[in-house]
Amino acid sequence: MTYRGRFAPSPTGHLHFGSLVAAVGSWLCARHAGGEWLLRVEDIDPPREMPGSAESILAALPAFGLAADGPVVFQSNRQAAYDAAFEQLKAADLVFPCWCSRNDLAGGLHLDGRCLAAPGAGREPAWRLRVPDIEIGFDDGLQGPQMQNLRDTAGDFVIRRVEGYYAYQLACVVDDAFQGITEVVRGNDLLDSTPRQIFLQRCLGLPTPRYLHLPLALDGSGRKLSKSEQAHPVDPTDPLPALRRTLAFLDLPIAPAAGHPAALLAHALERFEPAGLPHCSERMAA
Repeated sequence: MTYRGRFAPSPTGHLHFGSLVAAVGSWLCARHAGGEWLLRVEDIDPPREMPGSAESILAALPAFGLAADGPVVFQSNRQAAYDAAFEQLKAADLVFPCWCSRNDLAGGLHLDGRCLAAPGAGREPAWRLRVPDIEIGFDDGLQGPQMQNLRDTAGDFVIRRVEGYYAYQLACVVDDAFQGITEVVRGNDLLDSTPRQIFLQRCLGLPTPRYLHLPLALDGSGRKLSKSEQAHPVDPTDPLPALRRTLAFLDLPIAPAAGHPAALLAHALERFEPAGLPHCSERMAA
């Protein structure tokens, strides 16, 4: 099977250093394997989106030497696919409507496949996946063996929200299968989501790709960079400084005389081995 990787940003802001690390890391893994690198815009949460963000990110990537091998998939155009997956789960009695609020569930109560609240008159429910007492394990390409008791950690998690929007977990699983993704390379902040996605893949009869979670970029105070005031957008009009910082963050060689992003990436790719990426869950951004 042809290797297929992807970069799947959410349009909640401009391209920043943490996102560039994920983009470059996933691109290098795909090119090292002689495979394809695809793009997907995860625009399924309109209240969190920043107008113009998707266009800004997609316009910035080529300036850093990152070109996709196929058309961009926008999740906002994929509603019918999510509807079909939801109906499949519903027909198998794997989901249930839930009117519980966050306060109702405070204290870590397990729903055990049923809602604890009375149905609200005229109020739409969220829909949750029934999660059994199950251990989900996988071997992460960088972080090593992982094991999670899904019921204890996630419980009966939401796959369709009260507002009618589909949750990230469902949309991600459906679209990874649609795009034929064979390895998901992304930031370590999503490592905890992987068992939920593997369980959903099993419920829907979808293939499970390999996973590799890159170290999370932190600011000087130890906060996730994307949540930090230091998460300034990278500058696509002057891409070399941010690209050099990205390669250094990933412990990759930097061609000192390279005057173009393509040359920097080509030099790094010649010496790239996924096993040589930093084996840590997080590290400070330079």
